[in-house]
Order: sequence, then C-alpha cells, then structure tokens
Amino acid sequence: MTVDSVNSSLGKWQFWIDRGGTFTDIVAQDPTGKIHVHKLLSENPDRYPDAAIQGIRDLLKIEPDAPIAIDQIAAVKMGTTVATNALLERKGDRTLLITTKGFRDALRIGYQNRPNIFARHIVLPEMLYERSIEVEERYSAQGEELLPVQINESLMQSLQAAYDDRIRACAIAFLHGYRYPDHEQQLAAIVRSIGFTQVSVSHEVSPLMKLISRGDTTVVDAYLSPILRRYVNQVSTQLETQNPTPNTRHPTPKLMFMQSNGGLIDAHRFQGKDSILSGPAGGIVGAVKTSVMAGFDRIIGFDMGGTSTDVSHFNGEYERTFETEVAGVRLRSPMMSIHTVAAGGGSILAFDGSRYRVGPESAGAYPGPACYRQGGALTVTDCNVMLGKLQAEFFPAVFGRDGNLPIDAEIVRQKFEELAIEIREKLQIHVVLKKLRRDFVDRN
Repeated sequence: MTVDSVNSSLGKWQFWIDRGGTFTDIVAQDPTGKIHVHKLLSENPDRYPDAAIQGIRDLLKIEPDAPIAIDQIAAVKMGTTVATNALLERKGDRTLLITTKGFRDALRIGYQNRPNIFARHIVLPEMLYERSIEVEERYSAQGEELLPVQINESLMQSLQAAYDDRIRACAIAFLHGYRYPDHEQQLAAIVRSIGFTQVSVSHEVSPLMKLISRGDTTVVDAYLSPILRRYVNQVSTQLETQNPTPNTRHPTPKLMFMQSNGGLIDAHRFQGKDSILSGPAGGIVGAVKTSVMAGFDRIIGFDMGGTSTDVSHFNGEYERTFETEVAGVRLRSPMMSIHTVAAGGGSILAFDGSRYRVGPESAGAYPGPACYRQGGALTVTDCNVMLGKLQAEFFPAVFGRDGNLPIDAEIVRQKFEELAIEIREKLQIHVVLKKLRRDFVDRN
C-alpha cells in the first residue's frame, strides 16, 4: 500500500519533521496526497514556543491561541538534534555517578587510549557527570555476593547533599551489574525516594559486560534524557490534550521519533542514549532513499547544519556501529555510522586576544547569527553572507518580528568592522575585512 492510498483512506494529515539546532524543516502530506514544505527557525520565543508545533499550526492554518485539531492528524514523525547539540555544547542536565567503591575514577581513566600518541600535552575529555559517589558493594564475576550494599549514614548524606545542590539526574553503574542487577536496583529505589527525577541504571541502559563502556553509556543516558523528555512532553502535550470538540473522543495522533539506529520509536519510549544521532540518522535514510530513486547506490553524505556537520557513507547497505565516540564521549548503543563535528553555520567566531577561534559554541536559532536580526554574535554564516556565498534572495525570509524578513547583511558588515578595529588595536596590525572573513571560514 502506498503512502498516498494510506492517507486517502485515513483522510488525515501526516507530518515528517526535522528539528535541527537552527532550522526546523517540515514535509507534510494533506488528505488529498499533496505535499507541502515548510521551514522556520527552531527557536523564536518572540513568535512561538516550539517550532514543530508552530509548523503544524502554519500548515493547518490554525491561529496561535486556537487548539490543534488533532482529529485531522494521523501521525507526526520527527528527527531531532536536541540531544546531539546538548552533547556537543555540553548543555545536558547536571549528573551524579554512583559506582562500586574503588572505581570512582574508572570512567575518567577509561582505556588509557592515546589518539595522538606523540602528543606531549594530553587533554583529557571533560566528564559528563559532575560528581561521583562510591558505594560499598560487590558481586564476583560468577554472581557470588561478596559484599551486600552498605546503606550507611555517610552514603545517605552524600546522596542528600547532591540532591540539595540541585542535581536531579543520576547514573548507577556497578561492577558486574549487567548480569547481577540486585544492588543497582536497591540503589535506584533509594535514589528515587530521595527525589531524583532521572535515574539511569546500567543493567537497563546497556546490559552488556565491560564497566567502562556500560558506565559511559549510562551517564550519557542520565545526562541527556531529562532534556529529551522535556522536549518530547512539550510536543506530545500539544497533540494529546487539545480536543476541539467537547465530549467527543478523537484518536491521538501517533507521535514517533527517529532513533540513532535509523528506526522509529514511540515518543514515550525515546531514550537519551538512542537520541544522539536522531536528526543525522534521518538524514542518512532520506539521502539513501533519494539516491536509490535516482539510480545511485553508493554515496557519501555531507550534512552541514547550523550547529553541527555530519558525514556518512553508503555502499549498498546502511553502515552501523555498536561502539562509538561522539564529541569525545564513549557510547555503546546501536547507531548509524556517522562522523559528527561541532562545526556548522552557527559556530560562533571569537578573537581571544591572540588568535581567531570558531566554535564549538553555537548561536543556535536564537539569537542565531548576526544576520538573523536578533542581536546574535558573528558566526560562520555571517562570513558566508559577506563573502557572497549566502545571498538574501535565496535564503529563507523567516526573520524579524513577523517572521517575513530576509537576512540582514548590513549589521554583519558593522560587526566585522568592529571586530577588525579590536584586532587592529590589540595586535597593531593592518586588517583587511575580506581576508578576515575568509580566515575565519578556513578555520571552521
């Protein structure tokens, strides 16, 4: 059965949404089978609270304060880079790690890999967890309980102190916990009773041997799941609770999210560890389907967004990996084989007094690049505007108070002139504006 025939029988809309760090793109099919395309900024608090919901409203021609007619919608399927960008920019929730006594630093030590073996200055990756607590407990590899969980005053005080410091996410990873989870379950119950709202336990998140990769994956899940849950709830609430006809039941639209492995899952089962490549995975699936339709079965995918850039490869079948590293974080979860770097059009330009820097901080959608008319900082996008690579007439006119103005090249020119003056005064050198812009692009 084709998509057209399914929609015709349902008589409802379907929405496919890519919620990126800067722009949200929507492809929709109306009940007659006609395709509609819509684009808007992912964040624009002056005009709307959520881009995906606003896009649905725009296409259904619903007023801002009117309820969404959920009886007109069959399904909403979404890929999102909310978790990806939170990881790249280290903006996840504050996280507590609880592990077996003696293994407090196990995740920091890791496998002692040295990516650059001749580097004289070793820079360790930043840990996602803010603090760690050791618990006296131990199972042997054969399942013998060598030491029961010691629930003592010291442990309870440490947990309460973390909670009092407003840490709400907790990752629990004990030695051999993947196979003998009793101790992890005991601690999880205690932590939840204290009030922690996100509790990730390793035997559920990654029930496989090897403490390091299991612990890393559990920490990632605890770090990202709260942000992801808030976003999923924000979208699902709009689609579940607004019934335009009193005393009438309408089926709730199916809300699904793309996982890092390229498959869709129900919104309420979407986890942090499976969301990191949600947006990029959807890009690969779309690129492959489009290329195969055009007769190409071997492609290299290059997906540069406003916040991150993703590179992928397809040679007749999807390439997946089960252990990978994303933004310096080790992760064991099935996902598409994608190389992601924190370099996009929204990467912020900076001069630290001696050199030019690009990213990893991103201007996002709000305030966005300087040319977005929202008082943002200079970014790679602004460089390309000044270099003529981005032209206003070919760029979406979704800016300004009413969301209908083109990008503003004049403010970009002013900001580059101000930056050139700053560099000239600090380094006592002549600065050519065009070369300055090109130098920043070359460093991206």
